[in-house]
Amino acid sequence: MKKYLITGMIILLPLAVTIGLIAFIVKLLTNPFVGWVTNFLEMHDLRTGKIFLLSQEQIIFILAQLLILLSLFIFTLFLGTVTRWFFIKTIIDSFDALLLKIPFVNKIYKTSQEIIRTLFSSEKNSFKEVVLAPFPNKNTYTLGLISKDAPKYCSTATGKDLITVFVMTAPNPTTGYLLLFKREELVPVNMKIEDAVKYIISCGILLPDSSKERDPE
Repeated sequence: MKKYLITGMIILLPLAVTIGLIAFIVKLLTNPFVGWVTNFLEMHDLRTGKIFLLSQEQIIFILAQLLILLSLFIFTLFLGTVTRWFFIKTIIDSFDALLLKIPFVNKIYKTSQEIIRTLFSSEKNSFKEVVLAPFPNKNTYTLGLISKDAPKYCSTATGKDLITVFVMTAPNPTTGYLLLFKREELVPVNMKIEDAVKYIISCGILLPDSSKERDPE
């Protein structure tokens, strides 16, 4: 009974979280305008009766939300097109520079800007390779992600060929340690970046496919 209950929760909870999050976003985006659109639709005397046990008021409310989401999508698409024009881009860049000069506000704005750009970036090679790195001591290993070669002045100062490795913390991969290792200290791992992240987030419960394929060997 307990195993079946846990299995059911594993299936239902991600679905419930997804639906709840989507419903929250839709409500957040449509609430400021839903009253206006609903009044507009009611003024045109839409009498649809009941559809699938939905009353006329519920149907009008759903139609209002759909119209608002469609309008927001078109407006966002239009805004993205317009911002590519030189004049508009110049104004936005000036506004961006102004916000970055305001104390306290600049930190919040810059951080959120960097996060959003990272999330929606089209570059697929933010991290290059998964490796085993000796951390927190020489006798233990942890999964790390190679970002780039270490800054040249770091390698020059130490006289060693250093590599920049990001070591994520579990189960929160947004925090971790940025470490510099000698190239020969790192052990390459035949694992995809996304598999390594899943493995870390799950605290080692979700085994990557590449690891499963290597088990018989």
